Amino acid sequence: MEEQLNELRSLTAHARNQRTETGIPRVAMVQGEIPQHQLAAVYDPMVNLILQGGKSMTVGGQTLHYDPATYFVMSIGLPAAGVVHDTDSGEPYLAVSLTLDASLISHLLSDLPSAAGRVEQETAFSVAAVTPELLDAWVRMLRLMQHPTDIPALAPAYEREILYRVLQGPMGWMLRDIATPNTALERMSRVIQRIRQDYALPLRMEELAEGAAMSVSAFHRHFKAVTALSPLQYQKQIRLLQARTLLIAAGYNVTSAAHEVGYESPTQFSREYARAFGRPPMRDAARLIADLKPELRG
Repeated sequence: MEEQLNELRSLTAHARNQRTETGIPRVAMVQGEIPQHQLAAVYDPMVNLILQGGKSMTVGGQTLHYDPATYFVMSIGLPAAGVVHDTDSGEPYLAVSLTLDASLISHLLSDLPSAAGRVEQETAFSVAAVTPELLDAWVRMLRLMQHPTDIPALAPAYEREILYRVLQGPMGWMLRDIATPNTALERMSRVIQRIRQDYALPLRMEELAEGAAMSVSAFHRHFKAVTALSPLQYQKQIRLLQARTLLIAAGYNVTSAAHEVGYESPTQFSREYARAFGRPPMRDAARLIADLKPELRG
């Protein structure tokens, strides 16, 4: 597998320290030390493969660690915080990702036999050991960066192969469940999309539970199992991350940002913001803006 990893490293050597598009739909890469505020974000459903270095991903109270021997799957959109690590010998962190499209997975499933029974699981994120077959599919996909005219014809086939290899692995059930109508995970995914869209509005637990076809108590239990967060914690993290963007990129003051994301009390907002990010809102925004200035000048 080292030969495959070396080729993947060579193919992605021009990645920057932020999400870098490859020209291939839904495929991106990143390299080096990533600004902390970019690693604390709402992550879209994805398959993430590290080529060099390592990463820790924290969702709720759970932290997973992965490196070039493993890959990470997140099957629904979740607020998370990441920390990346260089190799012991100093080579920079390097990774590629494929954003998941449930409709593509659904079409692929229609060509596959029904899944065998599995032990009931609920979490929407996990890490598994990488395989030579999965790496081989990634090599073919990323070689397309050198032949961009081939992308429209060949990228869909290589994407199907990557998804197929994940479906065949220990986290395949996650992909099956988000792409199969009326599974518990698919219903929870729809509820989460609604919370993300209406994050500034008060949560109506009865309506959310009804959307998931569960009782309120069962909804709370399943939501926590899937996301490692309660519904209120999930909404709070979405709100605080959005407020951080408003403070940094749009120049909002604390009161305006608090009201924009759904807080009635700027004091409560400032307290929860400082607890989440380690600094009061304006101090945190000033530090991040100062950190971004050299990046913008470059």
